[in-house]
Amino acid sequence: MERSVAEKRVTELHNLLNQYNYEYHVLDKPSVPDSEYDQLLKELVQLEGAFPDLRTPDSPTQRVGGEVLEAFEKVQHRTPMLSLGNAFNEDDLKDFDRKVKQAIGENYQYVCELKIDGLAVSLRYEDGLFVQGATRGDGTTGEDITANIRTVKSVPLKIKEPLTFEVRGEAYMPKRSFQALNEVKDANGEEPFANPRNAAAGSLRQLDPKIAASRNLDVFLYSIADLGTTGVESHSEGLNLLDKLGFKTNPERQVCSTIDDVVNYVNGWVEKRADLPYEIDGIVIKVDSFHQQEELGFTAKSPRWAIAYKFPAEEVVTKLIGIELNVGRTGAVTPTAELEPVKVAGTTVKRASLHNEDLIREKDIRIGDYVVIKKAGDIIPEVVRSLADKRTGDETVFEMPKECPECGSELVSIDDEVAVRCINPKCPAQIREGLIHFVSRDAMNIDGLGEKVITQLFKEKLIEDVADLYRLQFDDLIKLERMGEKSVQNLLDAIEKSKSNSLEKLLFGLGIRHVGAKAAKILAAEFRTMDVLKEASVEQLCNIHEIGQKMADSIATYFQLDEAQELIEELKTLGVNMEYKGPQKVAVEDIDSYFSGKTVVLTGRLTQLTRDEAKEHIERFGGKVTGSVSKKTDLVVAGEEAGSKLTKAEQLGIEVWNEERFLEELK
Repeated sequence: MERSVAEKRVTELHNLLNQYNYEYHVLDKPSVPDSEYDQLLKELVQLEGAFPDLRTPDSPTQRVGGEVLEAFEKVQHRTPMLSLGNAFNEDDLKDFDRKVKQAIGENYQYVCELKIDGLAVSLRYEDGLFVQGATRGDGTTGEDITANIRTVKSVPLKIKEPLTFEVRGEAYMPKRSFQALNEVKDANGEEPFANPRNAAAGSLRQLDPKIAASRNLDVFLYSIADLGTTGVESHSEGLNLLDKLGFKTNPERQVCSTIDDVVNYVNGWVEKRADLPYEIDGIVIKVDSFHQQEELGFTAKSPRWAIAYKFPAEEVVTKLIGIELNVGRTGAVTPTAELEPVKVAGTTVKRASLHNEDLIREKDIRIGDYVVIKKAGDIIPEVVRSLADKRTGDETVFEMPKECPECGSELVSIDDEVAVRCINPKCPAQIREGLIHFVSRDAMNIDGLGEKVITQLFKEKLIEDVADLYRLQFDDLIKLERMGEKSVQNLLDAIEKSKSNSLEKLLFGLGIRHVGAKAAKILAAEFRTMDVLKEASVEQLCNIHEIGQKMADSIATYFQLDEAQELIEELKTLGVNMEYKGPQKVAVEDIDSYFSGKTVVLTGRLTQLTRDEAKEHIERFGGKVTGSVSKKTDLVVAGEEAGSKLTKAEQLGIEVWNEERFLEELK
């Protein structure tokens, strides 16, 4: 066959196979029998074999999996993949609605979607061609799973318009595929997967794409991460566009005008969820309008314009055979139930939270009792209640010990806290838990240093505090179990890389009581360096928006400790960065700016700046940005389609600028 004829036939086969694939895997309405599809695919394989230069990345033949990967590369998400806040009952949903209404007024609607129980993924397209797939990871950095995503037949390798953009969705394993996979595992004498979510996540993290290809995964797309030139203005429009482009979206979504409509939608799916061919663990509710989403903004961890309703947890009965005590990084001693193994929500549970001694007494939970277990939010197992009518008389009442189970120091109660604490700074359990916190994702994010490796290092006396992590050598790590040369080098590289983290990561990692990730960033942006921060007075700390008295006292107390000062000096000497790497904040007294000391509200959609960029500029020039209009507001900057905040500003006689006037002032 001549090359020109082959090229024409290859194009015809691409179009036919892509159309048949779309009908089968997205529409679930095949127009040809499997045998015809297979015959056409076989013909394409033969043509590509004869003319290798005609084999393109978007060819239907590229879905079977290629070469085995050595490791997954890291991917920086251009737009962070944030997690959602949770609602567990109708009151939580109505509270969410109340906050939305308070912020943007009465005129809005929601989109409700099934929350697929799978693995969040991000797909990048350039000029209409699929170029990269990534996991969520920590929300900022994920893993490149392009080769595995390529094997998912419902993911289009080429879309119907030459767009460059990023879409997000949930990869999952259908119930039928999950059952077939576990039957194979059982026949091979292998341990089956606990649930479809674990199976999907495990399949997409295989280094051999052929394994992922054999698992029959699927995906529902649920959002456009960067709108690019799409022109869509709402979430529901975005989903419709994804349908038009050839993506698979979930057809069960619904636009709701009121929170009562949302509640009805949720209640309906509580009853019907078992009939679906895939697992869901809740409902996602989002404000539909994109400019209203911008107006509502974000917290440190999640958007204010969306929430995930989690279905009521499954409850089961098992026997409580013991109570173990765990010492956390702050010294709090927490009782944990040891249980006869039982399946809950698809996983085997052997331990569950009991929270504290007061709760154990309040619920009259005794060792030897039969108890009801559930997973809070389908994640953390907890003991709900004891079944007193099943008692035999052999059960024993639990007594909290007076001494720390780890170091033997006296346990104390502080202020009005329910928990008892070990206040020995040398307590090994606190040191170990503090190390685990220090390397975690939101802190120093040292990849490869998980709980097991930290415990090993601690047991072998290779580390005693966080500074010791930066003294680890190749010869120290190579002796550990399951650590080969490549793993050791990767770990040492990750430790070295963490030295350059911005100050807020280190602040959060130090585990200062009451200082979370958001507060750490606020402190780092305000004081810029560790040296300036550690000299700050309680009064200076309290003057910062969102830093309260309790947190300020805790920060000042921490920096007065000799141990804390010594640790910071050690980390400095070892090359750990002590400065904030975010945008520079200019002191108010050095600014000749309209914004100095002013309170500003942003509303509507800005076209030349993002909402965060506008806020950053205002704060840099001495202003303060708030979310609602009041008599204390000095200025409202109104973008396109500004809503109730603009109306309120006009009613109160507050000065209003459009985006052009705002940009003029910034210049």
